[in-house]
Amino acid sequence: MTDLDDQLLAAHAARDHAKLVTLYRAAASAADDPDAAGFFLTHAYVFALEQGHPDAPALRAELIAQGRETPI
Repeated sequence: MTDLDDQLLAAHAARDHAKLVTLYRAAASAADDPDAAGFFLTHAYVFALEQGHPDAPALRAELIAQGRETPI
């Protein structure tokens, strides 16, 4: 995951929040540990919420499916 780590660091440095949504979602998919996947997915969701990203509802649905978010 080194390349992905480098991309995440670069996106953070550039304050490219749209890219961070994509990269954190990719990190969640690549994670072997469910807790790590949840951590990355939560970050993707937070960045999506901050900018009104169109993937925010889908990210929330994924978190709900994993039991990491509560449906309203």
